[in-house]
Amino acid sequence: MKLDGKSLNIIQRNIEKLKELFPNVISDNKIDFEMLKVILGDNIEISNEKYGMNWVGKYNTIKFSQLPSTGTLLPCKENSKNWDTTQNLYIEGDNVEVLKLLQKTYFGKIKMIYIDPPYNTGHDFVYNDDFKNSIENYKKITSQNLRANPNTSGRFHTDWLNMMYSRLSLARNLLKEDGVIFISIDDNELDNLKKICDEIFGEFNHQATITYVRKTSGKQDSTNFMKSTEYILVYSKSEIWSCNELIAEDNVLNRYNKVDTDGRKYRETDLRKTGSGDRRADRPLMWYPFYYNPQTDKLVVSEIQNEDLIKQGWIEIFPIKPDGSEGRWRWGYSTSVQNINNLVARIMPKYKDENKYTIYEKDYLDKNGEIRTVKEHTSWDRKEFNSDNAMLEFKSLGFSNQLFPFPKSSTLIKHIIYLANCENEIVLDFFSGSATTAQAIMQLNSEDGGNRKFIMVQLPELCEEGSEAHKNGYRNICEIGEERIRRAGKKIYDELKEKYYNAGLLVEDCINPDELDFGFKVFKLESTNVKPWDGSHKVDEQTIFDFTDTIKEDRTNLDVAYEIMLKYGIFNMPLSEVQINNKTMYNIGEGFMIICLNDAVTIEDVKEIAKQKPHCVVFKEKGFEDDNVKINATYTLERMGVEDVKCI
Repeated sequence: MKLDGKSLNIIQRNIEKLKELFPNVISDNKIDFEMLKVILGDNIEISNEKYGMNWVGKYNTIKFSQLPSTGTLLPCKENSKNWDTTQNLYIEGDNVEVLKLLQKTYFGKIKMIYIDPPYNTGHDFVYNDDFKNSIENYKKITSQNLRANPNTSGRFHTDWLNMMYSRLSLARNLLKEDGVIFISIDDNELDNLKKICDEIFGEFNHQATITYVRKTSGKQDSTNFMKSTEYILVYSKSEIWSCNELIAEDNVLNRYNKVDTDGRKYRETDLRKTGSGDRRADRPLMWYPFYYNPQTDKLVVSEIQNEDLIKQGWIEIFPIKPDGSEGRWRWGYSTSVQNINNLVARIMPKYKDENKYTIYEKDYLDKNGEIRTVKEHTSWDRKEFNSDNAMLEFKSLGFSNQLFPFPKSSTLIKHIIYLANCENEIVLDFFSGSATTAQAIMQLNSEDGGNRKFIMVQLPELCEEGSEAHKNGYRNICEIGEERIRRAGKKIYDELKEKYYNAGLLVEDCINPDELDFGFKVFKLESTNVKPWDGSHKVDEQTIFDFTDTIKEDRTNLDVAYEIMLKYGIFNMPLSEVQINNKTMYNIGEGFMIICLNDAVTIEDVKEIAKQKPHCVVFKEKGFEDDNVKINATYTLERMGVEDVKCI
């Protein structure tokens, strides 16, 4: 059987998902929309006048995002670090094609995505996708200096929206069900980005719009205001994502100034709600009496007023506001009954009448034995997050401040990664820029011992002649990003190693730098290695027969092996060279697959391959010694337990 040369067919996958939910709407692999309307009833919108966002090219870009890619990713060992052991990836290429190629392997496996896309200021390059031949278009745009998207263009917002919609649609597919995406943006496209994210991820999955101070110094802008803030949109894949909470700071911890008989710290918080909208009439079920006995310090709660207790000297306590009006409790009656032992009666300090009481909850510092945490705010004004600190970080790695104009702060990205709750997960950044995200991941792993892996994707934009980057020998942005990862990784490793060896007897409390991953594999987007898969050929049986060798002349067996892994959906498995019957082959996933790209393969070779007991074996179409070997290979392998045999 021939191995399919395309990336994941997203349209077919969507049909399969629909078939799982509503099998009766699929007939001959086509959707019966009339039946779908019946099943969904009044939830179908049939009017042309409906709420939503539209622009020229929207539906073409949706179709484009669903078209499979016929490209591949070529391994580039010479630009990589720790090739044999690292699980991190750096991919040079047009991110829409790369996202398509990653679908088969990483569909539903990415926990967090962070991107810092072009802000569309009028000076940013905006990808102009070619729906007919994406790979050739990619080669064209990366062989010349890229041009900005001027705000005088009649398609200024349209081009940006088309670029972002296709990429965000593909990105959502890659997220785990409990995954999350963080997107940096300024106010040029904030509103538009929010609208398309509501459409792609669901308005109900919008977690936050974070505002943070980006600039604290510098020249005044030419507008009426100096713009110092930017934004980060946060969307989850589904409602099950949970944001990591923060360890409470000292100003919070110091409020827990009481200690119970078990030695647990707590504070007392008023059970009353006394705001302008917190009246008895607003929440009548939150209005009920407590009764307090000052002699015994006993407290009870009742659904209705109890005259007998009042006659016995118990003090009746309602949620009265300081001005004497009726408020309400924070808890309903049943919750108060369940937690009565965690409540105390106290005289209200704001009342002149000393006999006026209210109810306080004992709010403990530790909850179920865990340290107190607090939720993150959506407004960030921290020096370590701003652009000045970002440039200091960049310069501390030995780079000129003219090399890359606007790097993000790795401290900012590190904080975002922490919030994403992804300690042992994959983090993707497909607008990698100077690779700040990679540095942030390595730094955070060195601090908490996490095993986060990164996938960085960046278009190799050419550095202009005469620029500081070009003067320093960098041909494109990818070379800057790769060098930053090398330098940042070495710096973090050296600092951690010094700390580790200076820890002495406390070495078990320090993270061993040799157990962390500071490497990365570089891959480059290219057209397929296999001639019939190339979209420029019209392929039929006679065409394939005419090829004496299906592998392109300038490609290596390792190139082809990685393409097979990519198209098979096992790109994340380890690859190693093995000797089988004195021939060099590739073992994928420690025995999952054997790739044999040799010529003159004999039946003895086939039998020796079968002895390795792989799940799958892939041969070169023209690699067999003769037609008899080719015919018998599948039979021999299947008889010896191999489940899947393919040829390219």
